[in-house]
Amino acid sequence: METNKVYQMPLAKVYPLLVAKAERKGRSESEVRQIVQWLTGYTPGQLTEILATDITYGDFFQNAPQLNPDRLLIKGTVCGVRVEIIAEPLMRKIRYLDKLVDELAKGKSMDKILRNSCPNT
Repeated sequence: METNKVYQMPLAKVYPLLVAKAERKGRSESEVRQIVQWLTGYTPGQLTEILATDITYGDFFQNAPQLNPDRLLIKGTVCGVRVEIIAEPLMRKIRYLDKLVDELAKGKSMDKILRNSCPNT
């Protein structure tokens, strides 16, 4: 099925597409990395290492060290589907990242994207 194809896609091919989407709108790769790290719990070093491997997109999310509990605050649509009602847990995780990158590309502040209830002082 289509979801299986998404899960089997190499992360090394998907990640540059996410970065390109953000950069087309004047945002940076470092912001995309920050979003990925916030969502998945990967450290900067782990993310760099993983991007150099042939890990699949599905395995990247399945092996995430610690998914951020605030990911449940992510609401809205991606490709016409509300992320909060996606039944398949792995697809929901993938769509959370899509939604966050969409928000970045639309110009939202990082505090709002990362669901910070109070800005750092």
